[in-house]
Amino acid sequence: MRATSYTALLVPAGLLALLGSAAAPLLAAEKPPVDLRVMSFNIRYGAANDGENHWEKRKGLVADTIRTYDPDLLGTQETLGFQKEFLEHELPSYTGIGVGRDDGGPSGEMTAMFYKTDRFEPVAEGHFWLSETPEVPGSKSWDTSLTRMCSWVKLRDRRDLSLPPILWLNTHFDHVGKEAREQAAKLLVAKSGVLGAGCDVVITGDFNSAVSSPPYLALFAAREREGGPSLFIDTYVAARPDGEPGQATFNSFRGAVVEGARIDWIAVRGGWQTLHAAIDRTQPDGRNPSDHYPVQALLRREAQQ
Repeated sequence: MRATSYTALLVPAGLLALLGSAAAPLLAAEKPPVDLRVMSFNIRYGAANDGENHWEKRKGLVADTIRTYDPDLLGTQETLGFQKEFLEHELPSYTGIGVGRDDGGPSGEMTAMFYKTDRFEPVAEGHFWLSETPEVPGSKSWDTSLTRMCSWVKLRDRRDLSLPPILWLNTHFDHVGKEAREQAAKLLVAKSGVLGAGCDVVITGDFNSAVSSPPYLALFAAREREGGPSLFIDTYVAARPDGEPGQATFNSFRGAVVEGARIDWIAVRGGWQTLHAAIDRTQPDGRNPSDHYPVQALLRREAQQ
C-alpha cells in the first residue's frame, strides 16, 4: 500500500494538471434528454363489413402511417389476432403484446401494444378487464355493451437505465355505457397507481368520451377540483394550452373530418415534458387508413446526471 501511494506522489505536477484538464469536460458533460414518440391508433377491427374500407384494402395504409411517424410506443385498439400478426410482420423492429378480450387468449379484439425491441427492456406485462372483477378474463360490469379491457407493460429505457421505468397502459372504453366509461376511468387510475409505483406512466387509448366528460375528468381533473395537481396530463392540451378548433379523432371513413369530439388520448404522469402532440389526418392516396385518426405525442424525460 505504501509503494502505491509513494508512486502516485512521483507523478509530475504538469502531468497531473493535464490529466485534470482532460477529465474536467467529461465530468461536466451532461447526458442528452431522452425523447419518446408515442402513437395511439384505433385501426378498426378487421372483420368489419366495410366495403372499400375493408382491412385488406387499407392495411398497407395503416402500416405506412405507423412507419411514417416511427413511434417508440404504439398502442392500438380493435385489433384482431390476424391484424396484430400483420403489424408484427410489417414492423419487425417492434415487439407485440396482446390477448383477446373475450377469453384472455385468441378470441376477440385486443388492445395490442408494440414497442421498439432494441430500445426497451421489458420488466413485466399483463392485462385486466374493465369490470368489477378485473382479473377475470372476459368479465363485464355496469352498463357496458361489450367486454372491454386494458393491456399494460413495464419497460426500462436502454437509452438511460438510470431513469425510472415506464408503465405503459393501453385501453379501449365502451362506446355505449356511460357508467361503464366513468368506472373504467376510475379503475385505470387505481390500477396505474398500484402498477406504476416508482414509474413514469403513459396511457394510450380510445376512450369513447369527449373532453370534459366524467371519464375525462376522472383521469385529468379529479385532484384539480380538490385544489391539488391533476392525476394525469393530457398531452394534447399540454401542447396547446390555448386550445384550438377542430379536434375530432373519429372520421367514420368520411374524409377529412375535423369537427367532433376528441375521444382518443395520450395521457402521462411523472417526469414527462410534452414537446409536441397532434392528430394525424394524413390521407395517403386520399384515403383514411382507419375510421379513427391516430394521435401522436413527442415526450421528453431529462436524463439523470
